[in-house]
Amino acid sequence: MKKIGILFGKERSFPEAFVKRVNLLGGTAYKAEFVSIDKIFQARALDYAVIIDRISQDVPFYRAAMKNAAITGTAVINNPFWWSADEKFFNNALAEKLNVPVPKTALLPSYDRPDDTSDASFRNLVYPLDWEAIFEYTGFPAYMKPFDGGGWKEVYKLNDKEDFFEKHSRSRQTVMMLQEEIIFEEYFRCYCIGGKYVRIMPYEPRNPFHLRYVVNGPATNKKLLQTMESHVLKLNQYLGYDFNTVEFAVRDGIPYAIDFCNPAPDADIASVGGENFEWVVETSARYAIERAQAQVQGQDNLTWGEYLKTAASGIPLTEKPISIKEPATKNKEKPAAKK
Repeated sequence: MKKIGILFGKERSFPEAFVKRVNLLGGTAYKAEFVSIDKIFQARALDYAVIIDRISQDVPFYRAAMKNAAITGTAVINNPFWWSADEKFFNNALAEKLNVPVPKTALLPSYDRPDDTSDASFRNLVYPLDWEAIFEYTGFPAYMKPFDGGGWKEVYKLNDKEDFFEKHSRSRQTVMMLQEEIIFEEYFRCYCIGGKYVRIMPYEPRNPFHLRYVVNGPATNKKLLQTMESHVLKLNQYLGYDFNTVEFAVRDGIPYAIDFCNPAPDADIASVGGENFEWVVETSARYAIERAQAQVQGQDNLTWGEYLKTAASGIPLTEKPISIKEPATKNKEKPAAKK
């Protein structure tokens, strides 16, 4: 019997439902449980074929433990090595290379110097920055947000440059991005599991958290849905994420990828709603079993994205042909709006 574990923090509804579903589907060959750790020794395997990681981004001890598990043969979802290296500004740059529309975005140095640095540490940084060129590039209104953050923390809407300088002075040592505002007619959040299973969900980011998936929007045309699905698959396959969400703001019929670095996305039934919750529980359980079936003890069982494969091949990113993987099942879940 192969064991499938889930590593998590405060959340309850998704981990509990995931374990129950895997145990229902897995028969006698696969067993799911909450990960239990009482010691970690270097190069010693944990007793799990697969681990769904939902918390190591906030707990450095868990992140190191997941890397150790990965190097000893566990299929960790998501790849902890790539997750440690990834961030939102790079994702935008990659999307642009892949011809996925994204808002114009500029990277900003932190307002306060990092600890243990001095003026001499920044001799390569021109001061002041070319603020006028930056503001002309993004325009106003704009959003300022951490370049590697999540959960809508430290996100500011800015109306003009005076507003920017006032808000930026509060950012302390956080490296921020300044991003063009996309005035949208429709907004969507899309689960992607396994780089092949997609769930497109109408979403309203301006609502309170518990009401963001409660959207009675207009019927969306088939071409837009197909375009978003193609972008979701492309982004996740190049990033190498097994479990992620992509958010799109639709302006003038064009879906702009706003945020697609969410490797531990919200899956609480109280916020995503019953239909979306059922989809993510069922799909993630089946995918975890797929990965357990393919897992080979003692070998590398991680997902490595097409970006890294392309870099290793020496082929320029813009010259590598893009092949979208199709789901392994013919009964592909169709996008469905929540009522």
